[in-house]
Amino acid sequence: MNRFTLAGLLSLALFAVTTAVASPEVPGAPQSGPIALVGGTVHPVSGPAIERGIVLFDAGKLVAVGRDVEIPEKAQRVDVTGKHVYPGLIDANSQVGLVEVSSVRGSVDTSETGLVNPNVKAEVAVNPDSELIPVARAGGVLTVLTVPSGGLITGQSACIQLDGWSWEDMCLKSGVGLHITWPRMQPVAAWWVEENAGEQTEQRDRALKTLRTAIDDAKAYAKARQAYADGKGPQPEYDTRWESMLPVLAGQMPVFIEAEDIQQIQAAIAFCDAEGLKPVIVGGYDAPSCAALLKKHDVPVIVGGVFRMAVRGSEAYDTGYSLPARLKEAGLRFCIAGELGGASSGGPSNVRNLPFHAGVAAAYGLPADEALKAITLYPAQILGVADRLGSLEAGKDATLIVTTGDPLETPTQITAAYIQGRTVDLNNRHKRLWEKYKEKYRRQGIEQ
Repeated sequence: MNRFTLAGLLSLALFAVTTAVASPEVPGAPQSGPIALVGGTVHPVSGPAIERGIVLFDAGKLVAVGRDVEIPEKAQRVDVTGKHVYPGLIDANSQVGLVEVSSVRGSVDTSETGLVNPNVKAEVAVNPDSELIPVARAGGVLTVLTVPSGGLITGQSACIQLDGWSWEDMCLKSGVGLHITWPRMQPVAAWWVEENAGEQTEQRDRALKTLRTAIDDAKAYAKARQAYADGKGPQPEYDTRWESMLPVLAGQMPVFIEAEDIQQIQAAIAFCDAEGLKPVIVGGYDAPSCAALLKKHDVPVIVGGVFRMAVRGSEAYDTGYSLPARLKEAGLRFCIAGELGGASSGGPSNVRNLPFHAGVAAAYGLPADEALKAITLYPAQILGVADRLGSLEAGKDATLIVTTGDPLETPTQITAAYIQGRTVDLNNRHKRLWEKYKEKYRRQGIEQ
């Protein structure tokens, strides 16, 4: 007979509620004819703003962007006079679709058991009915990199567009990168760390040995596979883990390494250089301190959020806020992500705040146009989807937003959004609750 604690029963009940009630927003229908956004200020990002511009798109693709655009007679004209048109925002480090309620284990699908899982594909676990997806869209975020977590080699991320009936509909690019959580290189003496310095050092050494062994095993598998293809050896037993790493070893897929402090970053770059891997640093708090190394190896940095307290007592209070500006000044490739952590921090629910991370970076030294690029064009380039996203240029996907002003400023509202030309429903749970309680106060005669 199964026996349940009260806490367990409550968790099961909450899980049933969160999974049984799907997001009511219906995915957009495929574009049925050309659409022209007319009269607004168009921000291509890849070039200067266009006053009273026109954005024409058809069959999910941008046809023309400019002032002198010939609009087909059959096109639907949408007057956006007084408004602004931008490419959809991109969050390059997210777990949207993998986490619903972080405190309910049954709604968290971010990791597999074990330390080495290079074959894990994040997209197959994405919940297209997540309530957090419409919330992110209402903040202008139309595309995310959904990332697995847990262990050392956590799996492969996918570029997901936030509209679709299924994960297959939503997946823009699978296998964007292989993700590794780099161990701390130095022991930490803090109240939340249970292990002593010796135990932490042993854990670090075991983790590094596990990483090296995994790479060696994958290389041995690739070598045996090639020998078989050349008729010089027997066929190796198929191993899904090492098979999934073949593009990584061939330099076709980058390795996204979660590393914050300078020792982690230096060790990770040295490891990748020795193994012939293409690294991307995720987090990068100390990246400006090893800018020469990162620049030498052309390693981009995905800033793991700007809303961060200074880590060290000797640092200025705005060290985290000014990180993107210092990366820009050092000549490094970078972009800004909105999450500060995984499921335990409630990260996916905060993706809506992505533009405000960029706004704070702009307030602390990053030029405004660079701040906008840091959440549009730059993440598209780092994720390998710049041929489809990140700027408003003919031939790219018609994934864009219409706003009342600068999206980096909190008063700005997103009034319309399109993903591959499909009209996106911008309603969400937050707005429904706002309308509900506005009606309550209206009935009570209380002005809002």
